[in-house]
Amino acid sequence: MKELIRTSDPTIVAFATALLSGEDIECFEMDVHMSVLEGSIGILPRRLMVRDGDLFRARTVMRDNDIEIVDR
Repeated sequence: MKELIRTSDPTIVAFATALLSGEDIECFEMDVHMSVLEGSIGILPRRLMVRDGDLFRARTVMRDNDIEIVDR
């Protein structure tokens, strides 16, 4: 799995997940339950992961929709 996006904005994660789903690209959201540790103030970023083989297509979808991606 490769990291696609990292953000503390849950609306971006939801939008990106919907976009990827529309392109039949499976993704996995990490750090969802970290709000328990941070007290629900939203400072810890969430990560959206995709399979290695889907990374190129997923990055293209994110760029086409002006979503900032992790370039690593």
